[in-house]
Amino acid sequence: MTISLIHFNPETGTSASITATGGVSVGGYVNHSWRGLGGCATQGLFTNPWYAEKAKQLLAVDYQSGAVIERLKSEDAGFEQRQCMVMDKHGTAAFIHGNENIPVVGSVAFPHIAVAGNMLENESVLHGFAESFIHAVCTNPELVLQHNAVPSYCEDYEQSLPEVLISALEAALASGGDKRGTYSASLRVESLTQAPIDIRVDWSDRSLITDMRKVLGHVRGDSFQSFLSQLPTA
Repeated sequence: MTISLIHFNPETGTSASITATGGVSVGGYVNHSWRGLGGCATQGLFTNPWYAEKAKQLLAVDYQSGAVIERLKSEDAGFEQRQCMVMDKHGTAAFIHGNENIPVVGSVAFPHIAVAGNMLENESVLHGFAESFIHAVCTNPELVLQHNAVPSYCEDYEQSLPEVLISALEAALASGGDKRGTYSASLRVESLTQAPIDIRVDWSDRSLITDMRKVLGHVRGDSFQSFLSQLPTA
C-alpha cells in the first residue's frame, strides 16, 4: 500500500503533502510539493520516480493537471503499473490509476485537496484521510465534502499543517491502512514565506505516527526554530 494526500492553496502558493507505505523510505520516491506550482505523488505497483521532475517542468510552464497526466502516460509504456496524482496551481487534481495495480485502488478529489492510494484494506481509508484533513483546516467542511465547494480556510491554518497532516494520516490508518502494515511516512510543506518543512520516518516497526510526531516535536523545538528563522525564504 501507498496512500498520499496533496494540498495546494492557490491564494498563498503553499503546497503540502504526506504519504505512507508498507515499504521502506517512502519519502525518497513518492511525495513532492512545490510552492507556487502544485504537487505530485508518484506511486503504484512499480513507482516511476521520473514522473515528479517531468510534472514539475510542465506545471512551471502552466500545464494544468489533466494535461500533465496525459503527457506522463504518453511517455511511459509502463503506465498501467503506476498510480500518480498531480495537483496544479489552481488546486485541481488529476490521476493515473493503472490497471495492473493491486486493489483496492482509488482516489478522492476536492478543490485544493486530493487523496490517492493502492493496495488498500478498503476504500474508507481514502475518505477517512480526506475528511480528517478537511474538517481540520476548513470552516465549511460539509460544503466541501458534500458539494465540492471551494474551501474556506481557518485563520492561520498553514502554521499547523504538519500536525494536521499527521493526524489525517492517523485517521486514514485507523480506517484500514496497508494490508501489510505501514512502516514509513513522509510529509512536506513548501511556503512562499517560510523555510520548507520536510519530515521523514524511513522505518518504524510499530509506532509510525508516534515517530512522525516525535520528529515534528524536534522541528518545533526552540533550537531548530531559531535555525529556521535565519534561513532565506526565497
